[in-house]
Amino acid sequence: MLAVSFPAAAFGTNCYVMATGRGQECVVVDPGIGVEEQLREVLQEFGLKPAAVLLTHGHIDHVYSVTPVCGGQIGAYIHTDDRYRLRDPLTSVGPQIIGMFEQQFGSRATWTEPSDVVEVVGGQQLEIAGMRFGIRHAPGHTEGSVMFALDGIPDGVPAEAEVTTTMLTGDVLFAGSIGRTDLPGGDHAAMERSLREVVLPLTDDTLLLPGHGPGSTMARERATNPYLQNL
Repeated sequence: MLAVSFPAAAFGTNCYVMATGRGQECVVVDPGIGVEEQLREVLQEFGLKPAAVLLTHGHIDHVYSVTPVCGGQIGAYIHTDDRYRLRDPLTSVGPQIIGMFEQQFGSRATWTEPSDVVEVVGGQQLEIAGMRFGIRHAPGHTEGSVMFALDGIPDGVPAEAEVTTTMLTGDVLFAGSIGRTDLPGGDHAAMERSLREVVLPLTDDTLLLPGHGPGSTMARERATNPYLQNL
């Protein structure tokens, strides 16, 4: 499996491009702020054609580029409980943050809703671009936060990592931390349930690809992540 990741221009949001190999259709996960040019370069380098955009949740730093990436031709997949966020995620961002965007990029922050939004739910399986994505609903960071499970691991992962499956965790679980719950739609009690019922049952041989920061493994997080140890 081909997997390429790079951080967005703001907030360090990880954008992932997943495909079965070079020259194939691909899935783009969480196209955040200012990713369009780098995404075009990745698609050109590997000869990839987007077939869908998957969104782990609806915060602006994960969805800002979804509409231009979809281009009116492919679907944007989001959990039904976060669907409302795609109507205009800028409304949940304070004026200081919007001002920072505009100063950094030299243009007014705008939003256009994707023309093809596909609502998904936990437990669903998506067959896209020759890959199967299992949806794990894990609310707490937002109402509709999800993780995407994939059989297999990306090419190039060293054998000593001892992983056999992959989980795109969004802002549910990070290396050494978890997503914050003090933003609108966040719920600390729901996050603890998600960690206990969705995250902790993951097998130790799961590669974790988070929405921010470096990757990890479930074995490592189970042993060292204080938010899991305290449950």
